[in-house]
Amino acid sequence: MLTQTNHKQTFRFVPSTSVPVDPKRVEEILKQEWEQFTKETGKSAEESRRSFKALPLGVTSSFQHWDPYPISIASAKGAYMTDVDGRQLLDLSMGFGAMLAGHLNPIVVEEIESSLTSGMLFVTPSPISTDAAERICNRFGIDQVRFTNSGTESTMYAVRVARSATEKMGILKVEGGYHGSYDPFVVSSKPALDKIGDPEDPTPAIDSNLVPGDIYVVPFNNISALERMFEKNAKKIACFIVEPVLENLAIVLPDEGYLERVRELCDEYNVVLIFDEVKTGLTAGAHGASARLGVQPDLITLAKSIGGGLPLAAFGGKKKYMDFVTNGKMAHFGTFNGNPLAMAGVRAIDRICSDEALAAAEELNQQALNRISAIIDEYQLPAHTVGFGVKGCVTWSTSPVRNYRDYKATDFGVAEAHWLFALNRGIITPPGLDEQWLISLAHGQTEIDLLVEDFRDFAKALRA
Repeated sequence: MLTQTNHKQTFRFVPSTSVPVDPKRVEEILKQEWEQFTKETGKSAEESRRSFKALPLGVTSSFQHWDPYPISIASAKGAYMTDVDGRQLLDLSMGFGAMLAGHLNPIVVEEIESSLTSGMLFVTPSPISTDAAERICNRFGIDQVRFTNSGTESTMYAVRVARSATEKMGILKVEGGYHGSYDPFVVSSKPALDKIGDPEDPTPAIDSNLVPGDIYVVPFNNISALERMFEKNAKKIACFIVEPVLENLAIVLPDEGYLERVRELCDEYNVVLIFDEVKTGLTAGAHGASARLGVQPDLITLAKSIGGGLPLAAFGGKKKYMDFVTNGKMAHFGTFNGNPLAMAGVRAIDRICSDEALAAAEELNQQALNRISAIIDEYQLPAHTVGFGVKGCVTWSTSPVRNYRDYKATDFGVAEAHWLFALNRGIITPPGLDEQWLISLAHGQTEIDLLVEDFRDFAKALRA
């Protein structure tokens, strides 16, 4: 079953028939692959032992850790990284989109080197930051923008704008959605199923170390649940923050008409609609997911893909909401906001990420999705493919994933085997077992062939 819009906005292919995978075979593959992993990555093991002394878990961000130890990277260029054991790895994570232009893209390097001749930090207004702001506003179709240094900062400040504008404190989010590490957003991020109650009326899962405030949770792709939530709690809810396409759970596409109805309901109930495009952004297309899907939020948050690999994020949107920054009701501060090095990244990405360049990368991604879908059919695998923009994934389920509960029903054992199988053969994807790849502007036909043929080899191994 192929689900695809007329304008190739989204892609999902679910095979009509499948045969279950033998769990014992998956266990055999995992055992073999972990043995191979530890044999070939001795220096990564040494580096992990060393880093544990100075860094909790031996990593700079907790998701980077896995048992027995993660791969340690020494350098990167183009579409490839080299680990401390000297192995070249095809990077299909690309920093979740931060490396959309590729590692050490010459235009990014050029803009950074040019910036170093004029200064690294001013902490004052500058035509350099004004130019970058104009580029972001023009590209994403927004009135005003403020720069921050991380996606978490951007989502946090967007919510504060909404609270200032509505004088309400409640935050509504999607169950399973992740919007950074600000306390309210960690609620029901990836909660245990035994703690979250009815799928139609989820119970927010709050960790003991959080001080989240008033948080409400609804399932994705469920308009009736959203309507009930607003009917009951709209007077308390300042904003609904949601990824237009969920990309913390592999790739979960919005149902046809879902986002349009979300927009209508937010208008009806005076709830500020925030699209978190930290992960979608330019990976969704040259003007972001909201422009592509045809639904305009009140506020948008951006990061990763807009900076060429430099630490940069932003929040912005309609002037009537950004006016609450202007009038001081929502004060926004930050020493490093809009620093010249990060602004060099904006200029570089604006030069690199043309409609044509991103369309070419998406065409390669579409080719990968089509070819992998054919392999799934050939081997009758209990899986399906999903794609959006330059991202794609294999989801180990025989039915479409529409929300967090569906995602939790996928086969994580096969997902782990798939991830590790690829890693041992020189292909690195994110360690979260969400099976999401990214085709950057540094990837070409050779890299697509590597991705596809590796999946074919894995399919053969599963059916051996």
